[in-house]
Amino acid sequence: MKQFAEWFIEFFEKLIEKVWGYISGFFNALYNMFIKDPAEYLDTFIERSKTFNPLEWVLAILFILVFIALVIIIFLVLFQLIKRYLVFTKVELDKQELLYQNSMLERQLRNIYINSTKSEQMLPSTSSSNKTSNQNDQKLNHKRFTKLSLVDEKYKYTTLPTIMRDDEKLTLAQLVAHFRDFAASKMGLYYDHQTIATFFAGMATSKLLILEGISGTGKTSLPYAMGKFFKNETTIIPVQPSWRDRFEMMGYLNDFTKKFNETEFLRALYEANYRTDLNLIVLDEMNLARIEYYFADFLALLELPNSDEWLVELVAEQTLSDPNRLKNGKIQIPTNVWFIGTANKDDSTFGITDKVYDRAGSIEMNNKAEKFEGRNLEGIHVSYDYLQQLFQEAKSRYAISTSTMQAIMKLDEFISKKFEITFGNRILKQFENFIPVFIACGMDELAGIDYLITRKILRKFETLNLPFLKDELKELTKQFDELFGKDRLPRAKEMIVRYTTKL
Repeated sequence: MKQFAEWFIEFFEKLIEKVWGYISGFFNALYNMFIKDPAEYLDTFIERSKTFNPLEWVLAILFILVFIALVIIIFLVLFQLIKRYLVFTKVELDKQELLYQNSMLERQLRNIYINSTKSEQMLPSTSSSNKTSNQNDQKLNHKRFTKLSLVDEKYKYTTLPTIMRDDEKLTLAQLVAHFRDFAASKMGLYYDHQTIATFFAGMATSKLLILEGISGTGKTSLPYAMGKFFKNETTIIPVQPSWRDRFEMMGYLNDFTKKFNETEFLRALYEANYRTDLNLIVLDEMNLARIEYYFADFLALLELPNSDEWLVELVAEQTLSDPNRLKNGKIQIPTNVWFIGTANKDDSTFGITDKVYDRAGSIEMNNKAEKFEGRNLEGIHVSYDYLQQLFQEAKSRYAISTSTMQAIMKLDEFISKKFEITFGNRILKQFENFIPVFIACGMDELAGIDYLITRKILRKFETLNLPFLKDELKELTKQFDELFGKDRLPRAKEMIVRYTTKL
């Protein structure tokens, strides 16, 4: 016990001595900097200046003035930095206080509304007319958005963070391989590498993806499996032939009941505002109705560069009982949501117009992938920010080469001259966004060029009078070989062959 006591006392003596040394050293440094050292400098100057000649006095005075000005400038800069820091801190504290007060005010208003509703329900009825009047008041005061209010309660008015483990932070190529193995082992669904790479590259290009082809090739099951893979269920909305505008897709306010007829599409869109992961909404058989009618507002809004402006109006005026995430009666289209449309081509469907195709990522699915033995892997959590980070890294690392872009521009000039069809700035931008991600997913640059030329440009040839363009089509295939290398665009050449065989 004696040895421990001696060690304990010695430890604290040394600790106190060190701490005191730090404190005294700090004050000694201030004393030396502002009192002792300046005094020594002054004594040295007085001693040396006794033998200065006139020129040396001039130089000495100039040096002293410059030195004093430099010291003043340094102190002014430090003063400004400290002042800015204090002002910034005060502003941030004021913001926090305002946000807190705003939150408390909203809670108080909500509690007042709830309490007033409860008190009205508890009032005794004195007559049948009063009872009817109270019932009507209850209907008017009842929440207009039942489904959306339930979403508020589900998330407790708080955004749900996406927590990713280290082993879930995969590269794009690993994401493609991981998903294919997951779909094969867990769901018995098989997709080839290029289809999945095209899907991810399409997500980097547009918020609207169109999966089209013959029935039974996995158009609907692909986004469904993606939802399982990312541990956030995909919402599948069957499109109805009667849809003529967005109100049939999103719902509308019933003037008689004073309640909003909410759709599953609206609920899924609203819930995505509470999440930070990836959200997929499928418009199944989207061309049963005219897409440019019921989806027109979304096509226009998603073109805006500022996502804060992606607002769709639901009601003209907002009330206290309306859902928490509405903004002046408008719902925000969050950046972490993608709309996936599946499309069949038959007599019961409408054709998809160029207006829609040009704004969407298009994936053709006409063949079933071969079965394979996938690794038994589980789904993963992926945040929207992490996926965007992967996209940005791909664009920096695998930017489309200058020579390839020049070849694309020359091809654009040729097609514009011979067929009066042009790529346009929107499609050229899609090349720049699609190709790097496509390469990062483990694919080849020219394979991506081939795919985009086929889906974005050659598809438009169906509207041309092809019997009069036989020579131009043959010349176009020669352009493919000259600009990109012989037989490096097999999809594009195959489509040209299909056009010529139909003539």
